[in-house]
Amino acid sequence: MSKMLLYPKLAASGIKNNRRTYLPYILTCAGMIMMFYIVMFLQGNSFVAEMKGGDQMILMLRFGVVIMVIFSAIFMFYTNSFLIRGRKKEFGLYNILGMGKRNIARILIWETVFVYLSALAAGNGCGILFSKLAELFLVNIMKADVDYEFHADVNAIAMSALWYAIIFLFILFNTLRQIRLTNPIELMKSENTGEKPPKTNLILTVPGVILLAAAYYMAVSIENPIKAIFAFFLAVVMVILATYMLFIAGSVAVCRLLQKNKRYYYKTNHFVSISSMVYRMKRNGAGLASICILSTMVLVTLSSTICLYAGEEQMLRERYPRDILVNTYSIEEKDAELINGFVSSALEKYGEVPQNEIEYSYISISGVFSGSDVILDPTDTSVSADEAMTLTLVPIEDYNRIMGENVTLAKDEVIIKSIKSDYAFDTVSIKDCGSFRVVGKAKDFIFRGESAAVMMPETYLFVSDIDVLRDIYEKQLVIYDPEYASNLHRYYGFDLDCDEETQISIFEEIHFSIAQYTKDLSDAGREDEWFGCRVESIANDKIEFFALYGGLFFLGIIFGTVFIVAAALIMYYKQISEGYEDKARFGILQKVGMTKREIKRSINSQVLTVFFLPLISAGVHMAFAFPIISRLLMLFGLTDTAFFAVVALLCFGVFSAVYILVYIITSRSYYTIVSKQ
Repeated sequence: MSKMLLYPKLAASGIKNNRRTYLPYILTCAGMIMMFYIVMFLQGNSFVAEMKGGDQMILMLRFGVVIMVIFSAIFMFYTNSFLIRGRKKEFGLYNILGMGKRNIARILIWETVFVYLSALAAGNGCGILFSKLAELFLVNIMKADVDYEFHADVNAIAMSALWYAIIFLFILFNTLRQIRLTNPIELMKSENTGEKPPKTNLILTVPGVILLAAAYYMAVSIENPIKAIFAFFLAVVMVILATYMLFIAGSVAVCRLLQKNKRYYYKTNHFVSISSMVYRMKRNGAGLASICILSTMVLVTLSSTICLYAGEEQMLRERYPRDILVNTYSIEEKDAELINGFVSSALEKYGEVPQNEIEYSYISISGVFSGSDVILDPTDTSVSADEAMTLTLVPIEDYNRIMGENVTLAKDEVIIKSIKSDYAFDTVSIKDCGSFRVVGKAKDFIFRGESAAVMMPETYLFVSDIDVLRDIYEKQLVIYDPEYASNLHRYYGFDLDCDEETQISIFEEIHFSIAQYTKDLSDAGREDEWFGCRVESIANDKIEFFALYGGLFFLGIIFGTVFIVAAALIMYYKQISEGYEDKARFGILQKVGMTKREIKRSINSQVLTVFFLPLISAGVHMAFAFPIISRLLMLFGLTDTAFFAVVALLCFGVFSAVYILVYIITSRSYYTIVSKQ
């Protein structure tokens, strides 16, 4: 046989003979490439780009492309280690029979080429096939019109070929490195390595407990949403490290405790399973930790993105309390009359009457809370930027008119209302601007729509009269550079009883009138007379709003699916690899009288003991992460914690059902291997 054909044939034969492990690996790689192609196809899709809100959606998809490449690399490296571990004995045999390591390397190169080309062809083929379906799903999420044109994206095909070629190349280099550094005898005995009885490792257990406890404490104790952003990522890293430490070291301790429990241990099904597990818990623990982390990622990703998508209508209305919102950067009466004239003209043109009007004056200043003190000085380093907050002052007369109240206040008194935080002090002292006594808490209020979207918590102070606003305005001009100082504002909003197209037309008419007036002032050299004004329309902006949350939901579905498949494949490979390891043991037990029924009971005991621990641990991780994720969702405008709790529980229930299904399939594969003598 020609040497040129020998190595490809040996490679193809190796893949065929090990199809039980190679086929799931190829299919999973193909699935990764398919997902990459779909996300790449959508982020370069001109139809998506031209949609209203398309810019935000494409930005989200570009982020998704990066995450897909990183996760694919990590996961493919991990799963490839299972394949190579099962093949090392075969390579050792080749080596003993006279085949050099260079020859083995050529076989591995051809295997990598076959796997890569198979996965690439299947992945891009399925990607092209399902890309239009994904586009329709994305368009439906964004509530936009549908385009039925079908095409393949050459750039997406090329990029998937390039990136996954790089990943496969690095996997090949890593495999060749392992083969090169191992002698033939070690390769032949590779299936039995790591079989020494492990000891409980306090070096891993103690730091693992400390890290996990610290991460849990951070998650449940942090109230400030700004702090929650930074704490969340730190807590994620801590939980991942602690999970690996405790699963590797703690799983050994659990097995030892079960062995000491004579009533549990000295039963046929438990005795065999525990004795088998305790010898390989170092490897087993790392695999179980990976399953636990992936399960937690599924729960966090799906519950948060589904919650945001399902609650987007509520968040949209919180962001836009009225159909049309006009925010004027002035509280002077003449300026208000000018803007009111533009609004009235637009409404008269379309024959509409404003409904549910709201109007109030305010000033918003950013500062840092230190107890009951508000520090406005940006150069003050004595306070932490983590306590940053927006302070909004509104005259009590506006509050009374809107809420139907009759509250009276002295000059140094306020009533208070906090958003995304709680204020627990009896006074508010604004450094260099005055102090106020908190005499009560305000009821609900028609807050500015921006409050639902700002990153920082916001506290509303309802003060005695508008002169307090003017006084604060003048004093903060001294503290801040005038370019960065806050303005006095008049906030005006109203609803309309007409369709969305008419609402958008009225919005555009108001916007055009203001833009024309600004241009006239500029042409006349009177720019300093312009006070500034911003107009918003819920009908005009809702598509961009849906694009943001729809994009998060779409990526949540993509990554949730990928994480579930990854966890399932790790479970499958663990069962397959351990099944082959345990085959000889169960063969001996059968010869000494152990029945197939007892073997099956022992297998069920082992699988139940091992594979339900990650699910339980993921549920515990999710429970402790719930408070900090709730704080993060508040930054997106979702304040309904009960709704998030229901969604999280439903996600855990559905995921548990999928997990149990995977357990049933993998346990059958394990039983088939160990019982086939």
